[in-house]
Amino acid sequence: MTAEAKSASPPLTERQEARRRRILHASAQLASRGGFEAVQMREVAEAAEVALGTLYRYFPSKIHLLVATMQDQLQHMHTTLHKRPPAGDDAAQRVADTLMRAFRALQREPHLADAMVRALTFADRSVSPEVDTVSRITTAIILDAMGLEHPTPEQLSAVRVIEHTWHSALITWLSGRASIAQVKIDIETVCRLIDVTKPREAPQSLSGDL
Repeated sequence: MTAEAKSASPPLTERQEARRRRILHASAQLASRGGFEAVQMREVAEAAEVALGTLYRYFPSKIHLLVATMQDQLQHMHTTLHKRPPAGDDAAQRVADTLMRAFRALQREPHLADAMVRALTFADRSVSPEVDTVSRITTAIILDAMGLEHPTPEQLSAVRVIEHTWHSALITWLSGRASIAQVKIDIETVCRLIDVTKPREAPQSLSGDL
């Protein structure tokens, strides 16, 4: 299904949305217990109390399901951050604080984090709309922490680099190749790009003094 077709789909009814929430909850629970391999479509359907065919109508594959689970987790994180805004005197500190809070939330559920990241890594073009949604939510989280509604192209480029670094740091930590301390250093370092791309104030004209 193309992105255009998905966007043109009618909104879910209350009953359909409740069913979708049960599926995502079942996916997260199974992943939390056993990681990527534990998420089997038949077991998800049984846990969510839906028919297997119904599950496939919502999510055509396990990868679609786990990427959607990551969307759901990030959206929940975004809502939490609205209630408890990040600390920091400047935008770079607030973004670093936000991403480390997100990282620690994933750290508490390492099997779930591994399953979602593996799905994101394995995703092909058929999952592009879902992957794009993950990216949009992550961008929104970072921009909110920066306090920006209308970023410049340079600032958006910095946000993309920060996203890539956060995702890479998550992968290296999950694989045991980076410590939490190293992740924190990398996140704080890349967030300094925010200061680099901050628009400079135009110098005041001296014409009035002449």
